[in-house]
Amino acid sequence: MSNNEAIRNFSIIAHIDHGKSTLADRLIHKCGGLSDREMKEQVLDSMDIERERGITIKAQTVRLNYEAKDGKNYILNIIDTPGHVDFSYEVSRSLSACEGSILIVDSSQGVEAQTLANVYQALDNDHEIIPVLNKIDLPASDTKKVRKQIEDVIGIDTNNSINCSGKTGEGVDNILESIVKILPSPKGDINKPLKCLLVDSWYDSYLGVVILVRVIDGNLKKGMEIKMMSNNSKHIIEKVGVFTPKPKNVEGISSGEIGFIITGIRNLSDTKVGDTICDPLNPTDKPLPGFKPSKPVVFCGLFPVDNSEHQKLKEGLAKLQLNDSSFSYEAESSTALGLGFRCGFLGLLHLEIVTQRLEREFDINLITTTPGVIYKINKKDGSVQELQNPTDMPDPVQIVSIEEPWIKATIITPDQYLGSVIKICQDKRGIQTNLTYSGNRAVLSYELPLNEVVFDFYDRIKSISSGYASFDYEIIGYKEGNLVKMGILVNFEPVDALSMIINKNFAQSHGKMVCEKLKELIPRHNFQIPIQAAIGGKIIARETIKGFKKDVLTKIHGGGARDRKRKLLDKQKKGKTRAKQFGQVEIPQEAFIGVLKINKD
Repeated sequence: MSNNEAIRNFSIIAHIDHGKSTLADRLIHKCGGLSDREMKEQVLDSMDIERERGITIKAQTVRLNYEAKDGKNYILNIIDTPGHVDFSYEVSRSLSACEGSILIVDSSQGVEAQTLANVYQALDNDHEIIPVLNKIDLPASDTKKVRKQIEDVIGIDTNNSINCSGKTGEGVDNILESIVKILPSPKGDINKPLKCLLVDSWYDSYLGVVILVRVIDGNLKKGMEIKMMSNNSKHIIEKVGVFTPKPKNVEGISSGEIGFIITGIRNLSDTKVGDTICDPLNPTDKPLPGFKPSKPVVFCGLFPVDNSEHQKLKEGLAKLQLNDSSFSYEAESSTALGLGFRCGFLGLLHLEIVTQRLEREFDINLITTTPGVIYKINKKDGSVQELQNPTDMPDPVQIVSIEEPWIKATIITPDQYLGSVIKICQDKRGIQTNLTYSGNRAVLSYELPLNEVVFDFYDRIKSISSGYASFDYEIIGYKEGNLVKMGILVNFEPVDALSMIINKNFAQSHGKMVCEKLKELIPRHNFQIPIQAAIGGKIIARETIKGFKKDVLTKIHGGGARDRKRKLLDKQKKGKTRAKQFGQVEIPQEAFIGVLKINKD
């Protein structure tokens, strides 16, 4: 058997919680990648947060040796991928380094929205797919029904599907045999000049930047010089290794193999994911297709509750960015919340995980402002401005139109919840594009504005369907919207941190809610405080906090009391007017947090 014929590179793809990482554990254990003592749950999930929440965030690789029933030895390279929509970028990178996929479907829950999205990505990469029906040990498992669903909804043949249980290990031998029989070996020629795909890179505090590569043609050896095609930089390879899943140094890796190299690079920005690595003395003519760069779609401000922690937050963000190039940040300041950072994320789960890691790993108490998206503002002078922060909105006189990003959402739900799901989509300005059935489950397609989805859409879909509905989305482009900037004024002073871009039809009701919430949360002062919501110069909602009134009349008795009372009340009135004019209204932090909660609720 030639070198390439003994190799199988494959990804494990599935919806969240269908058992990818558990099955990867079984395969590693079966092939002797780790001893019984070293085995633990979710071996490939290295972060605490991944284990705790039971989700995979970073794609991980592992190389195993497998002796098939026919006596031949094979090298299996597994890439375990995330299942959540926010990390589909990680999935696309992993799939392009492989030739086949194992599609795991939970035999008790069936096909879900993210199953579809990942399968379509695998088919785009011309993958051979082996369907695996997992969790057959559960009483609710129904493999016959799920097979039919895979054929109806996804449209792939299930004749070679395998029943298994990641928990008990049943069916794992059949999966390993199918991998070596059905999945193709990698193409590529060991005798051609070097050509590698840079699949991923991360920062290690001892080794510097670790680069994960898939060798397409040629050989990679220790001591060799390589060139990155995107920036023409040259580096000497100090170490070559593979993950078994522990890092293991090897002399070299060749065509068809996946491994890591260390070249002494200290800066993660020098290693572009999707880049082509070649031999500087014998360079390749054209680079590999690479990947589309990941673009942040959700933005929000992160501020420390205690301003003295600003430097700590800055260092925390810099460290997190070392291993997560899809996350961006820049400094911003707010009169209300002090100094902080405007951060960009791939989606709401990504935002939640970054904020949790900051709070946990760096011990910082955070306030997150309302998540928002990037708007495109078409101005009268013909220019287009990209807007993340409502405070940077240009004068309405200069604006011709405002465009907002739209998504195509796929929602799969049991039939009995369909009406409620459609109502939520309609409330969020959605346009239905398709509705099909597979058994008693509806597959809904909707076009929705991303701004309406970033707050609470996923949570609401889950809660009204008792957790049975699943949701996946992709961005389809920008559309013009009836959008306005709504500002909040407290004592006639605008409060930057509370301004927002909102659909004109919802502005009045939302403005009223914000004013009512602030009236509850801002403490009373000695003077009356008006709270207003405004669009441009037009006030659309108002509440008033009454001032304290000191009783100045109790001590007045005797003759002429009436005139003296009048004088004192006039003097008090003048004092209140002056206080209102020059008095500072202190807005407590709870008030900001309260308003942010309304936006999320």
